[in-house]
Parts: sequence; C-alpha cells; structure tokens
Amino acid sequence: MKGTVGTMRAAAGLSEKLGRWDMASEEREPVTIESLLKSGAILGHKDGNYGSQYPRVAEFGSEGVPFLTAKSLNDGRIDIEGAPRLSEQRANDLRFGFVQSGDVLLSHNATVGRVAVVPNFKGKLLIGTSLTYFRVDSSRILPRYLAAFFTGSDFQAQLNAVMSQSTRNQVPITAQRKLRIVLPSLVDQATIADILGALDDKIALIREANETQKAIARTIFKSWFVDFDPVRAKAEGREPEGLDAATAALFPSEFEDSDAGLIPQGWTTRGIDTIAEFLNGIALQKYPAMEREEWLPAIKIAQLKRGSVDGADRISPSIPEKYIVQDGDLLFSWSGSLEVEFWTGGKGALNQHLFKVSSEQFPHWFVYLWLRFHLDGFREIAESKVTTMGHIQRHHLSEATVVIPPRETLRGLSGFAAPLIEKVVAGRLQARTLTALRDTLLPHLISGKPRVPEAEAMLTEV
Repeated sequence: MKGTVGTMRAAAGLSEKLGRWDMASEEREPVTIESLLKSGAILGHKDGNYGSQYPRVAEFGSEGVPFLTAKSLNDGRIDIEGAPRLSEQRANDLRFGFVQSGDVLLSHNATVGRVAVVPNFKGKLLIGTSLTYFRVDSSRILPRYLAAFFTGSDFQAQLNAVMSQSTRNQVPITAQRKLRIVLPSLVDQATIADILGALDDKIALIREANETQKAIARTIFKSWFVDFDPVRAKAEGREPEGLDAATAALFPSEFEDSDAGLIPQGWTTRGIDTIAEFLNGIALQKYPAMEREEWLPAIKIAQLKRGSVDGADRISPSIPEKYIVQDGDLLFSWSGSLEVEFWTGGKGALNQHLFKVSSEQFPHWFVYLWLRFHLDGFREIAESKVTTMGHIQRHHLSEATVVIPPRETLRGLSGFAAPLIEKVVAGRLQARTLTALRDTLLPHLISGKPRVPEAEAMLTEV
C-alpha cells in the first residue's frame, strides 16, 4: 500500500485517464428492480417489517438466532457475532425475514445505503425492519456485483432522491422496486466485482488499521491521564511499563489532592470547555445556494456519521468564514447521535447541533481523546432527557473534568501521542481517495470501457 500522498497522486492520475475514455458507444441500458423481479433474475425482495409481530427489546438476549439491523452492516461486512439474538422459539413465530448466504442486504430505514452480502453461515439469520434482502438467480446476477452496484454513487444518488421527496429518512420497499440498475454480462459482472473488491479490500484494511490506531491511542490516554499508571508505578518504586527513560521522566512519582480526587503532583483539573473553543454551527437553511452558484455541502450529524458529504444539502459559500469546515477539523455532535471525530470529508458548512472544536493552548490529540473519554457519559445524559432529540448542554461541558499535566510534560508526551492520531486522519483521507476512485471506476467498468486488462493495470498504480 502506497503512502497517503502517493495514493492520492496515483488515484488522481487514474481518474484523469478514466476521464479520457469515450463511453457513449457502449452505454448499457438500466433496468428496474421491479422488472428483474418479474423476469426471475431477482428471486426474493423483502424487508424485515413484521408489523405487530416485531420482537420487543425485552425478547432479545445473548443466545439464539442472530437478528441483523442496519448497525450490523459496516464497510461491506456483516457483524453477525455482535448482533442481538432472538430465541429459536420466538424466531420461529416469524413467517419471513430469514436470509441466507449470498443474499444482498440493503439498509433502507434511518441509516440508508449500507450494503453487504450475507457470508456462508450455518444456522438461521433474521433481518430487522431497517434492512431489505435481495435474493438473486446467480446464473443471471452475481451477488457481489449487485452489492458493488448498490454502493456506487449512481444507486446511492437514487436512494437520496427518494428520501428528498419525504421528511422521513427511508426508502420503502415499493420505492426500491422503481430504482434502476445496470446488468452487464455475467463474465463482466465477475470481473467488475473482482476489481472493485480489490479496492474495497484496501479501503477495509485502512479502516481496520484506523480502528486499531484509535484503540491504542485511547488505551494509552486512559493509562496516562485517567488511571495514572506511570505515576503509580514510580510511587511504588517500579519502572513504568512500556516507556523509555525519557518518557517515564515526564511523570511525577507522587500524588496530591484535588477536587477530582488524587491526581499526579503538579497537575491540575479543569472543565473540558476551558481547554478548547466549542463553536456551534448555524441554521444552514437560511443560506441556500442560488441556482448556478458555487456551493458548499452542509455538514450535519448524518454527514459526520458517514464521514462524507453524501446526501448533503447545497449551501451558499457566503456563510461566515468561521462556520466553514476543512479536513482535519475536530467536530462534535452534541444532539441526537453524539459523535466525536476528525472531519475528512472535504470543505463544507457547519450545521447547528455540531460543534467545531479548536484550541490554541492544547494539542488536538489531547482535546480529542478527552472528548472521546467523556463521550459515553455525554450519551447517557442525552438519552436521559425526555425530548424528541436528546442533547447535552453547555454546563455539561463545564462539569466534564479533564486532568492537565504541566506544559512541558504535555509537550513531551505529544511526541508519542500525536503521531497516532495523525495516522488516523491520514488513513481516513486515504480511504476517502480510494472510495472516490472506486465510484469513478464503477460506471466506466459497467460501460465496457476501459477493457478489463487495462483497468487492472491501472489499479497497480494505486
């Protein structure tokens, strides 16, 4: 895998080459899902809406039949192990909604547009109301190809178009049947799936590495700034584990009292709102982009969760500059679905219910990891509120305590902690580049140009 800069340059070069292909002579006509159902190419198309028979929360446990929801689908994979379970007896009460290996799953309710193919699995699998399954005649449609097409920008745009006509974030099964897909020959389907699958594997590896990096950063942060393991070790006359002598020397060997209990000697405690500025977004509906005007995508909670501007509203670039978001900005959604993440989806406009978090005194990694540490507590506060959209308030930031070492200590520890977070941001940017390349490549492959060997040769550059 090339480095981030190398990948971006190679991807840009490949996109330029693809842009020179004349596709008009081999455009394939799209067909509706409904017509494929009538012809038997799609054998089954059903969602997990059980009506009054839908299982109650109290009926789920840790054993039984896995019950898949939109949350079970991530980056083209299905987390069967982490899915809630329904007892065998209760599952048998349901007359439909059972999926099998090779079925293509599409999330269509609340979280829309996630796609995955059901892997080989022994036993029963059920889907919830947020998922639809497509069971295909594999002699006419390859599940891997159908999943690849569903994740492409053309199909995702069709989903967004349906949602734009309603106030609800869903694409009902009747609307799904009007959506259109393109079906090349079976041989071409296999090749397209293989080529795009190679890109998907690269993207998945990057994202998995990112999750590992974040987990390592959070573990180290908790050890240093919450559990104070190096200080405890030195107070007991032991050498701190996993630290070189220079890093170990940055930690004191004694504790002192504070409002938050015992903390390392010379360290202080403050509210998290004192170490950073929390800029709330604005009501972007007041700044619609005019026709033919350049525009900025609105970054709302949905975009923060996706990590992209897919489905974003168009906003006039005339908004105050401080509400413009750039790659690398730290964003925190304080309402609805509470999330904390470095933004890597490109330039956009900051919507209300989102904070842009910045600090002139403290490093980004320090602010980010303290927010991550308090995130579960913030979510509990939001969920406890009797409102249609749970949220936290400013005073909750003041009450969230952070422990701060002396400036020279923090500067020394930054040399160790900052690269971990920098790798996460770089990885997200790299994944975004490859995802954009994949979306560029898909329609070209479907059109029949470039030819397969040429496309495979191009991909070796990335």
